[in-house]
Amino acid sequence: MKQKPDLSFWKLWNLSFGFFGVQIAYALQSANISRIFRTLGADPHDLSFFWILPPLMGILVQPIIGTLSDRTWTRFGRRIPYLFVGAAVAVAVMCLLPNSGSLGLGISSVMIFGLLMLMLLDTSINMAMQPFKMLVGDMVNEKQKAKAYSIQSFLCNAGSVVGFLFPFVFTWIGLKNVAAEGVVPDSVIWSFYVGAAILILCVLYTTSKVKEWPPQEYAEYNGGAPLSSPEGDTIDPANKTVEAPSGAVGGASGNWFVLLKNAPAAFWRIGLVQFFCWAAFLYMWTYVVDAVSLTVWNTADSATADYQEAGNWTGVLYAIQAMGSVAWATLIPRFGNIKTAYAVSLLLGGIGFALIPFCADKYLQILPFLLIGCAWAAMLACPFTLVTNALQGYGHMGAYLGLFNGTICLPQIIAALCGGVILKMVGSCQSSMMYVAGFLLLVGAICVFGIKTKK
Repeated sequence: MKQKPDLSFWKLWNLSFGFFGVQIAYALQSANISRIFRTLGADPHDLSFFWILPPLMGILVQPIIGTLSDRTWTRFGRRIPYLFVGAAVAVAVMCLLPNSGSLGLGISSVMIFGLLMLMLLDTSINMAMQPFKMLVGDMVNEKQKAKAYSIQSFLCNAGSVVGFLFPFVFTWIGLKNVAAEGVVPDSVIWSFYVGAAILILCVLYTTSKVKEWPPQEYAEYNGGAPLSSPEGDTIDPANKTVEAPSGAVGGASGNWFVLLKNAPAAFWRIGLVQFFCWAAFLYMWTYVVDAVSLTVWNTADSATADYQEAGNWTGVLYAIQAMGSVAWATLIPRFGNIKTAYAVSLLLGGIGFALIPFCADKYLQILPFLLIGCAWAAMLACPFTLVTNALQGYGHMGAYLGLFNGTICLPQIIAALCGGVILKMVGSCQSSMMYVAGFLLLVGAICVFGIKTKK
């Protein structure tokens, strides 16, 4: 197997640049979904159920995209076609979702329409997001992977800053931040419109700058990893005959159950850490708008101007979290041990969650969100560095990374199903859910030290 060449900074940058636009869409969804559904009339105790669809779509879509793209080859590449289709669908849905309350539908129909749009939005975002991770796995050597994923983390967080700030900025320039009952404000609607435009432009940039390796060259650099010719056959680059590569776990079929059965222990141990981390962030995304509104503005009434102002300020806090992530991501490679960096980052994030209910001034809320940003940076960079290193020689990289996405989606589904019950257990106070999130990150930090890495 040939050694993958070192790539210049700008080639690594171009591999992930489209992530900037994808993350704007993801940031708009993360910061505004609870706000949108609360504005449409959702009960806080039912709010976590709306968050089941995004991870459910992720766990269904990403393994399929990973497996299909492992077997795909077109003149545009094997990962890029899925990236482009996902982005195109996301753009259309981003123009429809925030208008759910403006269609003259009854509240039940509005909720159903909003849920359908949310399902399509997260399906398309997942479809657009996964190929970027696969491109790094395909084309970047082990020595540069930490750097490549750090660049991806930087672009991810930079996109988040833009997406999170949009409602605040559009309110500042004069768009209305309040609307009729059950209708989403213009500041949020136009945030989704502009985010959709940026998304498609960023994806067009990546697709024009990145050229994936042809089948024979891909196989030379990736050894036993399966690949497909334009006709769908598996190619041996040495003699161009069709056969299943001997080094591939699970053979050419890439059966998911066989792949999971043969996955390295590190795959599962990293997944355990992921479980606690993503459950914690699911509770933040679900309840933090109400938590900030209660702590700073002393209201959780979504019909008030104060609540909508709290929604805008939460977007600013998310942006501060993202900027903290950008700064922290540059420090992660400087740690002598990636597990130490991972654990310390999660511990800082847990402290940040626990501080949110104590910060009654909106500017004091900046500190906990900076700490939360440390955990977010590590969650974007460390797991994929660890798992792709552990998977070297196993083949089916795209399918494995798609399956690994289950460690992101399953925790969110479980947390969403339990959210209403846990909310009642903590006195139906959304601010107390931040303590729950902090505890989950602490457990995740402890579990990091159970991961065994290659020497």
